[in-house]
Amino acid sequence: MTELHLTYGLVGALAFLVALVSRRMRGLPLSEPLLALILGVAAGPHVLGLVDLPVPVRDLVLLEGSRIIVAISVMGAALRFPATHLRQVARPVLILLAVVMPLAAVISGASVLTLGLPVALAALVGACLCPTDPVLAGSIVSGKPAERDLPERVRHTISVESGINDGLALPLVAVALAVVLPATSPGAEAGRIAWEVFGSVLIGGAAGALAALAVRLATKDDDLEPAPNLILTVLLAVAVLGLGRAASTDGILGVFVAGTVYNGMVAGEEREPQQGLDEAVNRYLCLPLFFVLGVVLPWDEWAAFGPAAVVFVVLVLVLRRLPVVLALARPLAFRRREAVFLGWFGPMGASSIFYIAHSMDKGVTDPDFFAAASLMIAASILAFGVTSSPGRQLYARSAMPDTTTTRAHR
Repeated sequence: MTELHLTYGLVGALAFLVALVSRRMRGLPLSEPLLALILGVAAGPHVLGLVDLPVPVRDLVLLEGSRIIVAISVMGAALRFPATHLRQVARPVLILLAVVMPLAAVISGASVLTLGLPVALAALVGACLCPTDPVLAGSIVSGKPAERDLPERVRHTISVESGINDGLALPLVAVALAVVLPATSPGAEAGRIAWEVFGSVLIGGAAGALAALAVRLATKDDDLEPAPNLILTVLLAVAVLGLGRAASTDGILGVFVAGTVYNGMVAGEEREPQQGLDEAVNRYLCLPLFFVLGVVLPWDEWAAFGPAAVVFVVLVLVLRRLPVVLALARPLAFRRREAVFLGWFGPMGASSIFYIAHSMDKGVTDPDFFAAASLMIAASILAFGVTSSPGRQLYARSAMPDTTTTRAHR
């Protein structure tokens, strides 16, 4: 119990301090999740030994913590832009979901083989690593510096993709799990996966529409006070997540669908205060999860991988997404520098933690599975935490007109 209270204290103090310098943090090559991860490593059993979580507690905290955080984060992604702008990014998002995400799973899974894992287990790791994380992606594409430096279409594409693919990665993970843990017939498994996806769309769509109608009515009758208005979409996310899981569907995808429907039906001035809270939640609520991840990182298993661990990390960071997006730049209708930014910034984080914990909850017990997947997630948090601000600034400079050339042509 003391360790749990100490965790509250450390994470709360960290969140308070980084909130005080939140504007300055936007310009530093150091993200809030990376700070939380580092603090967790420092407090964990391999450094100061202040916090040590047994495996059952680790698995439960990672599963339920990541489930709630990802759900609230994808709600924020659904609300970040007006629904009327969705048509502008429909084509690139569809290509990213239908082509880039499955290839990311294949490339990541193939890279895992360098660690010596069996093919089936490597495929499961690859499936867990394929979605773009909405928490880390949100910190890259939101806020005034991002609005100033990045085109809206790039930011909107990453937001929508990260919101949808967190749910659509479930079929890939489920197929890989069926190979690793063959327990049911292929037909029954296919039916279950189909219900998880389409059932979540039905539940999320209905909940989003009902919530929007209720808000319209409450606003019209002046029954909605400012304070509860701030947290409406957070409450909606939690409700859809719970209903979706109770109905054995993909609750995270359902939350994104609910947020998108709600976005399309509620006026912008009514959503504005909710967007501010969603951004704050997306930026700071995730810190306990990444702190816990830092505490439980399996350093001994990583060391057992040897030099192959470095090869694995480099292969995934370089090949998982960037070359595919660059090759598809023309169909995506992005210029080369936009494709480079979009291809590099596809971070792995809370959503991958969720699928890892989900897989272990389903019965995957091989310690190398958690070791390989957590190694890549930690490397992703480090790589994208360090490069997000410089990458955004570099993009802005590359997009600026060459004043020297302009004057020479006058």
